Amino acid sequence: QVRLVESGGGLVQAGGSLRLSCAASGRTIRNYSMGWFRRAPGKEREFVTAIAWNGRATHYADSVKGRLTISRDNAKEMVYLQMNSLKPEDTAVYYCAAFSASYRGPTSDPRNYDDWGQGTQVTVSS
Repeated sequence: QVRLVESGGGLVQAGGSLRLSCAASGRTIRNYSMGWFRRAPGKEREFVTAIAWNGRATHYADSVKGRLTISRDNAKEMVYLQMNSLKPEDTAVYYCAAFSASYRGPTSDPRNYDDWGQGTQVTVSS
């Protein structure tokens, strides 16, 4: 089992930036695709972005394209989410997740993800 811990959330004004981090432990994530999901108040969990095991392919939800960027550092067992031009509708708890099948591409289906972090709150004020 992979343990995932998110950090970097907080309160930011609209138009601002945040960088979320996801630290993995317990088992290496170097061969796994990784994803970010979010859950806004009163809404269902939704896909944000995902990255292939080698970082060579990414996939984004239409709502975040051009503003959010996923990246990873396999040597450090870390995944990042750079969030720019934030909007109030980006307010949510953000979760990091691991797709524990080796050498796969990015996927938006939450059913593919086996391990999840506890989440970090992002609040964007207008």
